[in-house]
Amino acid sequence: MPKPTLRTAIAVSALTAATLVALPPLAASAAGSTLVVDAAVPFRPVTHAASGGLYALAEGNRPADSLLLPIKMHTLTQPPPRVGQAPNGQPPGGDALLVAPQADRVGAAQVIRMPDIYRDFPYRWVSWDDWLAKVDQMVNDRLAATTVSNITAYEIWNEADWTWNTAAAGDFNAGWTRTVQRIRTRDTVTPVAGPGDSHWNPTRMRAFLTNARNTNTLPDIVVWHELGHTSPHIAANVAAYRAMEAELGISPRRIFINEYAERDEIDVPGRVTNYIAKLERAGVWAADRAFWYEYGTVNGLTHNNQPTASWWLYKWYGDMAGNMVRTTPRAQTGLDGFASYDSTRRRVDVVFGDESGTNNVRVTGLGGFGSTVRVRLESTPGSGRFTNVAAPTTLANTTYTVTNGAITVPVPNMSATASYHLVVEPTSGVPAYQQRYEAENASVFRAERLSAGNASNGGHVGRIDNTGDPRNDSYVDFIVNVPTARSYTMTIGYANGTGATATQGLAYNGGPWSTVSYPATTGWAQFSTVNTTVTLNAGYNTIRLAKGSPHFAGGTGYAELDYIQLI
Repeated sequence: MPKPTLRTAIAVSALTAATLVALPPLAASAAGSTLVVDAAVPFRPVTHAASGGLYALAEGNRPADSLLLPIKMHTLTQPPPRVGQAPNGQPPGGDALLVAPQADRVGAAQVIRMPDIYRDFPYRWVSWDDWLAKVDQMVNDRLAATTVSNITAYEIWNEADWTWNTAAAGDFNAGWTRTVQRIRTRDTVTPVAGPGDSHWNPTRMRAFLTNARNTNTLPDIVVWHELGHTSPHIAANVAAYRAMEAELGISPRRIFINEYAERDEIDVPGRVTNYIAKLERAGVWAADRAFWYEYGTVNGLTHNNQPTASWWLYKWYGDMAGNMVRTTPRAQTGLDGFASYDSTRRRVDVVFGDESGTNNVRVTGLGGFGSTVRVRLESTPGSGRFTNVAAPTTLANTTYTVTNGAITVPVPNMSATASYHLVVEPTSGVPAYQQRYEAENASVFRAERLSAGNASNGGHVGRIDNTGDPRNDSYVDFIVNVPTARSYTMTIGYANGTGATATQGLAYNGGPWSTVSYPATTGWAQFSTVNTTVTLNAGYNTIRLAKGSPHFAGGTGYAELDYIQLI
C-alpha cells in the first residue's frame, strides 16, 4: 500500500563447442561472488509462490491474459466488492468479484482486502456499526457470487500497526476477534487472513496470536509485509514466526507476505530476484508484489499492455517446473537467486541477480546429465516501469563439460539492477516443448500437495474432495504451453484407492465440461494412467480437473492427480 513517505576464485569448466556469444574465462585476479545451486537437493515443489500482486488486476481484463498466463500467478490481494479505496488519486478499482473471471482464467487465487471498502488511506474509521454493516455487505456479496470459486480468504485489516484507530475503535486484537466472529455468523467456510502488519513485529504478533488462540479466531493464513529494504531479514523473520507459533501451541499456518519490495526496489529486477530467492527458501505459501503505482499492471510488470523488463523475470519464474532446489549465496545481501530442477526434462533453471561485476553460478548435482550440457544465459535490464522490453538479451549459448557432476559459469559485467536466467539442459534428447506438467506445480484449490517416492517427480495432489459449494470446491488448474493448435492426447497420471471408479470434470479454456473416469488402483499413491483428448490453442491454455467447480455438477468418488502429459 502506498505511504506518505518511504519506510524504512572458482575454476571455469572447459568449453567444448562454439558459442553464440562466448563467455570469457575469469581473470585470475577476479574476486566476485559465487551462487551455488545444488540440483540434487530439492526442498519443495515449484508453485510460483511469489508470483502474485497487490491490486494486480483491474476491471476490463487489464493486463491481458496473454501477459498473465506465462507468469503463472499464484495469489492476488484485491479490494472487496463495492471497493471504495482510491490509492494514488486513481478512481476505485480492482473489485475482487469483478476481476474474478480473469483471475480464474489464469489460475490465480484471490484474497479480499476488506478495509479497502473505505476510500482513504490511512483508513478513516467511522464507527463499529458502520464497519460491521460493511463486513455484512462484503460477505453477502461474496456469498451471492455463486460462480466465483477462487476467493481463498478475507483479509480483515491492512497495516493495523499504524492504520487502526485505537482511540475510536479500541484495541485491534479485540477488534479482530469481533470482526471474525461477525464474518462467521454468515460464512463459516472462507478462511481469514491477518494480522497484516506493515513489517515483522514479534511483540505485536505474539499478542495477536495469543488473543486469537484464546478467542478461537486464529487466522487460517498469517500475513505481514516485507517492505523497507528487508530482504536480508526474511529468513530470520519466518523462522521467528514458526518458533513463536510452536511455542504458543498453534498448528502451522500458511504464511502470506502480501506486500514485498519497497518503492525504489519494485521495478529493479535484480533487487526483486533477491526477494523471491529468500521468500522461496523461507517456504512462504504466497507473496505479492507491493503496490506503489497503478492498478492493472501487476505493479509495473506491464506498460501499455506490453512487458517491461521486470516481466521477463517473472516469465522465467513461470517457466520453472519440478522442484525448487537449494541455492546458497555468499551472504544475505548481494548476489542471490532461486532455482528449479525438472527431472522429467532434466532441466535446471536458475534466476539470479543483485550484484555487479564478474560473478559465478556453480551448478552441482548434474551427475545424470552426461558428460556435457547445453547452457543458455540471458538477461533483462533494470530499465524501469515505463520502458517496454520485447525480449530478454541472449548472452551465451554454450556447451560445457560436466566435471564431478558440476559446472561453473562465469557471468562477466553484471549489472546489479538487472536479472539473469541460466538454463542447463542435456545436449541431446530435449523435447521440442514441455509435454509433462506435474499436478503439484499447478494451481491447487482446496486440495493438498503430497509427496510419494513413486510419483512423477516425487509429488502429487490429493484430497481433491469437495464439491457443491463455490467457496470450497476442489480442483487443479494446469497452465500449459503447446506449439500448435490441434488435438492432443492427454495422459493423466492418477491414483484411486477407493476400490471403485471415481470421476472428475475436465474443462479447458473455459469451454464445456466432460467427465474423466479413473478406475480403481491398488491404493492411494499407487498410480496408473488414463487417456483423453483435448483440443488446444497454440500457446497458453488452462486445463481444469475438478471434483467440484462452478458450472460442473460434480465428480464422484475420490482420485489423486500425479501429472498430465500432452502429445
